[in-house]
Amino acid sequence: MKPTLKGLARRELADGQFAFPAERKEPLENAGHVRNAIARFSQIRRVKNSEKDAAWQRILDAAAKYGVEVHEAGWRDLSPVRHQSRQA
Repeated sequence: MKPTLKGLARRELADGQFAFPAERKEPLENAGHVRNAIARFSQIRRVKNSEKDAAWQRILDAAAKYGVEVHEAGWRDLSPVRHQSRQA
């Protein structure tokens, strides 16, 4: 089941608890959300590659904190077809 975080609980998270803090996308406050952020990463649009690099590092940090195993070396390994973003 997909983890959900709505309303007040989502608003109370600090920006740093999101993979993409400026957009407040992909919360990283538990293992389920970390796995979800990895699974949905290639769906994020209109974000510079430099922002994706920073988000990936936040995901890796959260994965280590919550014991989530990550097999990909970087976000570019997630989906070879869907890397449409603005250039850094």
